[in-house]
Amino acid sequence: MAVLVNLIVALGMLYAVPAGLRLIDPAGLGTPARLWPWAAVPGALSPWLPRGSAATALAALYAAAALVLLCAAGTRLRRLVRSGGTSSPGPSEVAVLTALASPSVAATALVAERAGYRLFGFDLDVLALAVPHFHFAGFTAALVAGLVCRSAATGRQARWAAYSVPAGTLLVLLGYFVDDWAELLGAVVLTGGMWTVALVTWRELRPAARDRVTGTLLATSAAVLIATMLLALWWAAGEATGVVHPTLTWMAATHGLGNALGFALCSLLAWRRMADDRAPSPRPAALLTRPLPPAAPTRTETP
Repeated sequence: MAVLVNLIVALGMLYAVPAGLRLIDPAGLGTPARLWPWAAVPGALSPWLPRGSAATALAALYAAAALVLLCAAGTRLRRLVRSGGTSSPGPSEVAVLTALASPSVAATALVAERAGYRLFGFDLDVLALAVPHFHFAGFTAALVAGLVCRSAATGRQARWAAYSVPAGTLLVLLGYFVDDWAELLGAVVLTGGMWTVALVTWRELRPAARDRVTGTLLATSAAVLIATMLLALWWAAGEATGVVHPTLTWMAATHGLGNALGFALCSLLAWRRMADDRAPSPRPAALLTRPLPPAAPTRTETP
């Protein structure tokens, strides 16, 4: 299981986070985005080393970059409140702020696990699994929920997704400290939000895709979520009630790998293609600041 988890963690650090940052309004994120590769490589190497000072030092470099990203999220929130004249951000901003804060949770767990320290009394295996969880259920899922909310025409469903994915992620985190029933509640809320993301993606965004590749990526990401989140519910229910449920190793090989490749990777590639389609210049577009242009009436094929 360790090898598979390490590969999933590397995908989250080296691709999911930097690709996601390029989809967010670059205002206030320029420095973290430029610094990220310098910290992501040591962070991705850290799990492959034996626990100890060297692995902990590499993890600490990653944690420092995650802290910078967290500070950028705070700056973004203050700027939003000042410019909008409101005390609370909208659903898409709640989602993106959750995404920006999630790597710091993952990095904290990584530093503790690499140091062999049972943070808050958690087993080292639990800390190790928290690292990919908060890169994909935290960062990527929240970011995609925000993108869907910003772009979809079905306002109520998309807003529900943008609120419930961050709420479910937070409830799962709190469940670690409370009990298995609280974690099950978080899994239910998170699953509801992710299935709504899948529904809106399938019904609205997939048919509006400008080419077959983008449409296929969106369709794959939506279909995979149905199975992977059902597995998450099964596991959380089993932990709370004692019914037979998959082992952590089996969950890593199915739920974890499916979410990393089928959902996260396909979603980010699709949204990157949509950002490139609407960019007026070679400079990347920011999908969380402006709506997508109207969909073409008919699908065209890529050359």
